[in-house]
Amino acid sequence: MYSVLPPLSEHIEHLLRNLSQAHATDLADRFYDVLLTDEEAQTFLSSSLVEERLKASLMKWVQDIFRQEGEQKALFEQQQRKIGEVHARIKVPLRLVMHGAFVLKSRMSELVLQSDLDRADMALAIMQIDGLIDQAIAIMSEAYMQGSMRRAQVDESYRLFALGQDIAHERDGQIAALFEWLQNVLFQMFDGCLLQLTPLSSSPFGLWLTHRAGLIFEGSPSLAAIEASIARVDSDILPRLTQSHEAKDDLSVPLGELKNSVQEIKFLLTDLFQSVSGLENGRDPLTRALNRRFLPTILGREISLATNNGTQLSLMMLDVDHFKAINDQWGHSTGDAVLKQVAEIISDNVRLSDFVFRYGGEEFLIVLVETSAEEAHVVAERIREQLASREIRLPAGGSVRVTASLGLAAFQDHPDYNELIETADKALYDAKNAGRNRTIIAKAA
Repeated sequence: MYSVLPPLSEHIEHLLRNLSQAHATDLADRFYDVLLTDEEAQTFLSSSLVEERLKASLMKWVQDIFRQEGEQKALFEQQQRKIGEVHARIKVPLRLVMHGAFVLKSRMSELVLQSDLDRADMALAIMQIDGLIDQAIAIMSEAYMQGSMRRAQVDESYRLFALGQDIAHERDGQIAALFEWLQNVLFQMFDGCLLQLTPLSSSPFGLWLTHRAGLIFEGSPSLAAIEASIARVDSDILPRLTQSHEAKDDLSVPLGELKNSVQEIKFLLTDLFQSVSGLENGRDPLTRALNRRFLPTILGREISLATNNGTQLSLMMLDVDHFKAINDQWGHSTGDAVLKQVAEIISDNVRLSDFVFRYGGEEFLIVLVETSAEEAHVVAERIREQLASREIRLPAGGSVRVTASLGLAAFQDHPDYNELIETADKALYDAKNAGRNRTIIAKAA
């Protein structure tokens, strides 16, 4: 697919391999020294991530690029496609990839100029450096663009799906959550417990706004206005309300401002819902859990939120134990009944701000936002215990009992959501191997 570079003498090829191997550490250091000073790169890169995971991979990449022969060349091209796909998933800007390639080419060219090659061979060697790195970046870029286009299509599909749910029910539910928070503030004020006030941003309504509305209504002026109102309530009105209460001052001013702010949020929220209409259904028809096609959109965004806001994020993988035996013994209608009621138990034990996916046949994936591994373990055990103690009703009468195995993983700053999924999946595998009907938390890397 890509042009073949002219053959080189063994001496030049040997030199390039030796230089890339001897200076791999220096090349990687220069590459990341440049990237880590870029503000945009800092959203997905950190010094610890570079040292612990990425630096060694880049050192290997630098060495591999100058020793491609036969089958190794085809394998190297496959690896570049995978790298491009990862960059697309974590939204690494192409300009940073190009910039990094320029750093590597410049340093390798400097090393060649310091070698004992004659001028003609130096020129050939530098052309080879440029050609090999450019070819690798071209393959990455092609995979990157394909991955970005797929992601953009899925992002848009998810927004259309989310807007296609029962809009009136969702709107009324969130307005009720907003006023329930206000009611709790008033009760706490009259009980003298204002020091324990829950910020609006941390209430069920606030979590919904950040993790659901922020995706569904992205870019909406009404959404930005609601976020600004919530920030003012939390940073200004609530502290003044507390101070006035402690000083036994007149509360009418901060209370009036609080009431007006909540009414304004209600108006903006109604406007937000009225501006959209539903176009696509994206739920699993049996369990009503989310379709896994939206997982990249949601999990990618939640990882960005956790990274930028310094919040915690946990992933739960649940698999119904011995599900094949249930299907074989009782039939698929029984299996379907089991899955529907498993999904109900999961949904009853997570928040509206969390996300429940049907990940595979009898496997569910749950994204628990702003939740530590320990908090996720409490949720997982509650789900597991409720499932184990419940009699699953069968369509033809009677009931069965089932158990489930669960694996948990906490977000550890890796920007690729596949890393988090694979870690949770490994914990689930460990739970299965340890005897099933248990929860295992993945060990931190």
